[in-house]
Amino acid sequence: MSESTTERPQDRIPTGVPGLDTVLHGGLLRRGVYMLQGRPGAGKTILSNQVCFHHAAQGGRVLYATLLAETHERLLFNLEPLTFFDTSRIPEQVSYLSAFATLEQGGLKALVEVLRREARARQATLLVVDGLVTAEESAQTKRDFKKFIHELQIHANLVGCTILLLTSSSEEPVGPEHTMVDGVIELTDNRLGRRTERELEVKKFRGSSYLRGGHAFQITREGIQVHPRIEALLQNPSREDPCKSNRVPTGIAQLDKMLQGGVPCASTSVLFGPTGAGKTTFGLHFLDESSKSEPGLLFGFYETPPRLLLKASRLGLGLEKKHKQGVVDILWHSPTERILDGLGNKLLNTVRERGVKRLFVDGVDGFLQSASDPNRISHFLAALTNELRVLGVTTLYTSELQEMFSREVKLPISGVSSLVENIFFLRFVELHAQLHRMLSVVKVRDSDYDSSLREYRITSQGIVLADTFQSAESVLSGNAKTVSPPRRRGLLKKRSR
Repeated sequence: MSESTTERPQDRIPTGVPGLDTVLHGGLLRRGVYMLQGRPGAGKTILSNQVCFHHAAQGGRVLYATLLAETHERLLFNLEPLTFFDTSRIPEQVSYLSAFATLEQGGLKALVEVLRREARARQATLLVVDGLVTAEESAQTKRDFKKFIHELQIHANLVGCTILLLTSSSEEPVGPEHTMVDGVIELTDNRLGRRTERELEVKKFRGSSYLRGGHAFQITREGIQVHPRIEALLQNPSREDPCKSNRVPTGIAQLDKMLQGGVPCASTSVLFGPTGAGKTTFGLHFLDESSKSEPGLLFGFYETPPRLLLKASRLGLGLEKKHKQGVVDILWHSPTERILDGLGNKLLNTVRERGVKRLFVDGVDGFLQSASDPNRISHFLAALTNELRVLGVTTLYTSELQEMFSREVKLPISGVSSLVENIFFLRFVELHAQLHRMLSVVKVRDSDYDSSLREYRITSQGIVLADTFQSAESVLSGNAKTVSPPRRRGLLKKRSR
C-alpha cells in the first residue's frame, strides 16, 4: 500500500489500545473484516474486549459472539480486574452471545444467520467472533469456510459493521481465511534466553499504510499497551531540523572555554568513561544549567532520584531546588526487565509534553540491556537522536567503558560515535603512585575546539578542570610514563604549594 494513502477520520474505528492506533495509522477501517490470531494466552481476548469497551465509550454498540465452551461468567470474571472493563455498558452497549450450540446443531449456515439477526437486533457497529478455529473445524470443506467468511463480509458492507475474528495461530503459513479478510494482526510471545517478550505484528492491512514489522506490547491492569518500534515510527523526523548556531553551556566553565562557549545547540554528545570517572557528575553539571526557558530532564537507569539529588547537593549544585520548582524532571527506571521501545516512547513523550531542551541520559547502555535484539540498537539510537535534534533538545549521553587502564578502548555500542556530534573521553591515569582523572575532547562536529588533555578533580564545589597536563605522553593509552616534572600550571601548580 502506498505510504501516501490517506483516509478520512470518519472511515476509521479507533481501537483505543495505546500504541495500536499508531501502528494502524488511526485504527481499523469501517466495514472491514479483520483477523486477530495468536496462540492461547497471547492476549487476543483482552485486546478484543479492550477494543469493544473503547468503541462503546465512543458511542458504538458491540456484539461479542463466542464459539467457545467457556461461559460468559468466566470470561467476565477474568476481565473484571482490568480498568477498561465497565459493567455499566453491559448489555445495553456491549452484549455477549454464546453461539457455540448454534454452530454444533446447525453448522456454519445457522451460525451466519444468528450473527446477522443478533447484530441487526442490537444495531451493532462492531461484531467480534471469538473462536474462529471452532467454525473452521466444523466446515466440511475449505470452500465452505471461505463462503462463511464471505457472508460475514457482505453483512459488514450492508450494515456498516466492522468485524473482528479471533483465532489461534494456524500451522499453515497462509490459510483460506487469510486471503479473504481485510487485515491480519498476529500476537506472539517470544522466548529470549530466560525472559519473554510479547510482540504484535500487522501481517496484512488492506486500504491503508501501517507500521510494518514487530512491535513489543505489555499486558497490565490497564489492558494491552503496544510500543511502536522507534525506527519504524520515526523513519523520518517529525519536523525540519532547526539548525541553530548558538552554544549551550555545559555547566563547567573551563570545559565551555575548550568548546568555544559550550556544545552546539540541539546537538548530541556522548561522554565515555570507566566506572568512578565522574560521568554522572558531569551530567548533573549540565542539568544544573536548566531554566524555565530551558527545562531539563534526567533519564536514568542506575541511581535513584533521591541519590542523584543528594549527590548534586554535595557537589554544591542547586538541582534539588530546580527539581522542586519543576524546572528539572527525573525519570528513573529500575534495572530489571524493560521494553526498549517503551523506554524510547516514554522519553520522547516526556520531552514533548514538558518542552524539554536539556536532556541527560545517564547510561545509554541501559537501552542496550533492554534490547531483545542487540543488532537494532544503533538504528534505535539513530531514530531517537534525530527526533531529539529536530525537537531542539541538546542531549548528553553517558556510556561506561569496561577497561580502566587498557591500551585499547572498546566502545560498548557499535557505531554510536557516528550518531553524535560531540564525543568526550574520561580516563584514569596512574602517575607517581596516584590516580589522576583526565578529560579529552575527541570530536565536536563542524566546530573548532581545544583538543589538549585536561586533568580534573571532583570537589565539594563540583568539577574543577586544570590547564594542559604536560606530562601525559601516553595518557590515551592509559600508561603515563614518569618524566622529569616540567613547570606545571593551573591546578597542578596549586597542589605543589
